[in-house]
Amino acid sequence: MITDENENIGVVPIAKALQIAAERDLDLVEVAPNATPPVCKVMDFGKFLYERAKKEREARKQQKTIEVKEIRLRPKTDDHHLQFKVRDARRWLEDGMKVKVRVRFRGREITYPEIARDMLKQVATDLEDIAVVEQHPNMEGRTMLMILAPSQEKKK
Repeated sequence: MITDENENIGVVPIAKALQIAAERDLDLVEVAPNATPPVCKVMDFGKFLYERAKKEREARKQQKTIEVKEIRLRPKTDDHHLQFKVRDARRWLEDGMKVKVRVRFRGREITYPEIARDMLKQVATDLEDIAVVEQHPNMEGRTMLMILAPSQEKKK
């Protein structure tokens, strides 16, 4: 048992531990139930819960959520329109977002996956100064997908 002043009392019967906690108008909280014998501490349980929730909120504020944007292309997308999409992807990557580049096949277009692979390689080379390929082009059903992430050198 540990008191509210972090003083280790030692092994104490439950009745005596509850009596000590009641004398101090505090709660008896089991801190380490898996230890042998279990460790209990005399503390204000409401204050303990509040402090723990406060720490969790602070930790959540420090976390950074990474947003994933997507660019959809077709094998027949011409270079002019592709450059618009690349420009959008560049802006998103500079803002620290990941970018999915997806080429959708319709009808018999799926028999020429090398067209889409070449298009995705062109996008990757256009953006290689600020992005790294996180997932190389691969087929997922009737689409070919590649994921780009902001490069670490750019951030430094």
